[in-house]
Parts: sequence; C-alpha cells; structure tokens
Amino acid sequence: QVQLVESGGGLVQAGGSLRLSCAASGRTLSTTAMGWFRQAPGKEREFLAASTRSGGPTYYADYVKGRGTISRDNPKNTLYLQMNSLEPEDTDVYYCAAQKRLRVPFTTPRTYDYWGQGTQVTVAS
Repeated sequence: QVQLVESGGGLVQAGGSLRLSCAASGRTLSTTAMGWFRQAPGKEREFLAASTRSGGPTYYADYVKGRGTISRDNPKNTLYLQMNSLEPEDTDVYYCAAQKRLRVPFTTPRTYDYWGQGTQVTVAS
C-alpha cells in the first residue's frame, strides 16, 4: 500500500516562499512519476508540476514556471515543491500524487493513482 504524506504548508506573507514535502512509503519514488496539484473549495484540482522519474523530465504549469521547482530526495523517498513569490491567489490545499505506471498526460489528476491528504497553504496580503 502506497502512502503519501504532505507537509510544509502554513501561513506566509505575500512574496514569501514555502517548501512542501511529500514523504512516501510502500513504493520507491525514484522510478515513479509524481506530481503536485492544488485545489480550492468548489474548484477542480489544478496541476502545478510533475516529475517523471529521478533525473527525468519535469513539467510545470505556466503560472508556476519561474517560481516553482519540483525535486526529489531519493534516500529520503521524498518529493518536494519549492514555491517562491507566493501571492494570495496561491492560497489552496496542496496535494502530491503518484502513478502506478507511467501515464500521460501528467497534468491530469485522473492519471494518478495515489494521493496524499493535502497541506494547506495560506498567503496573506
């Protein structure tokens, strides 16, 4: 059974930064396609970034490019999302997700099989 646990969310001032973590158990992340999404109440889950495998290609939503970085720590079996220049519009619950096998498109929640419980990010103006 794969379990994903996010952490690192919280309250930050506009212009600030956060590093979100996603610790995995039950599966080695280095060969697993992983993604970060976010969701506001009443809205669809929104793609942020994806990593196909350790050292492999990464993909970013346009509104994340230049201020977000997805990365992995293989010994810790942990995925990260560094977000800079945060704005109040970035306030959401942030989720990490993993695929059982490589599927496209990476930007669509339906191609992911495992999800964490989410971590709240609140950006104050």
